[in-house]
Amino acid sequence: MMGAMAESRRAPRSRMTGVQRRAQLLDVSRTLFAEKGFEGTSVEEIAARAEVSKPVVYEHFGGKEGVYAVVVDREVQGLTGALTGALEGGGHPKVLVERTALALLSYIEANEAGFRILVRDSPVAQATGTFSSLIGDVATQVEHLLADEFRKQGQDPKTAPMYAQMLVGMVALTGQWWLDARRPGKSEVAAHLVNLAWNGLQGLERRPSLTKVTAGEATAGQAEPAPVRRRSVDVE
Repeated sequence: MMGAMAESRRAPRSRMTGVQRRAQLLDVSRTLFAEKGFEGTSVEEIAARAEVSKPVVYEHFGGKEGVYAVVVDREVQGLTGALTGALEGGGHPKVLVERTALALLSYIEANEAGFRILVRDSPVAQATGTFSSLIGDVATQVEHLLADEFRKQGQDPKTAPMYAQMLVGMVALTGQWWLDARRPGKSEVAAHLVNLAWNGLQGLERRPSLTKVTAGEATAGQAEPAPVRRRSVDVE
């Protein structure tokens, strides 16, 4: 009797608006996708975590694929804005590399769950944009910067797309490693990234070649060093 009276005195739970419910479902889904991935997450789990019925999820997003697409799109837009923003405003190419590396690490630090979703593979992500396609877009922007610098230094600008992929790929993979490692701090990691990338660019040869290896030497694990080229390109 008293329990029933106490229950009746409880204030009714406020009802969310459609916008609020959609935002809640996105937040809940983002957490679950980061923890379990797309395949490991179900509509039942999303509904249970949000304390709603399954039809509410279907009403807002049409299903798991729909909510996943929206979650991924938001993360892609956020990371794209961070990386492209780092490349805007001009400046010395080395400074731009520093900005980009630090922007990625800062995004990871502030959006761990979102970054985990981006680097996971999912068939649905192919239609909504993936981490690899995002990194490809950034590499295209870096390509133009490198091409201009290569022209100034007498390096073949046609190689800029290849070097841009290498440079951005190195930053991206380091970011994925740092997602779990978190040591050293982001500023130190960015400094080491730029140290490796920039010092590598400073020593570019105009016509690089592989070390010559004969069939017998390849079996024995021995190699004949290629002739040393004294001339290098300094990227100032």
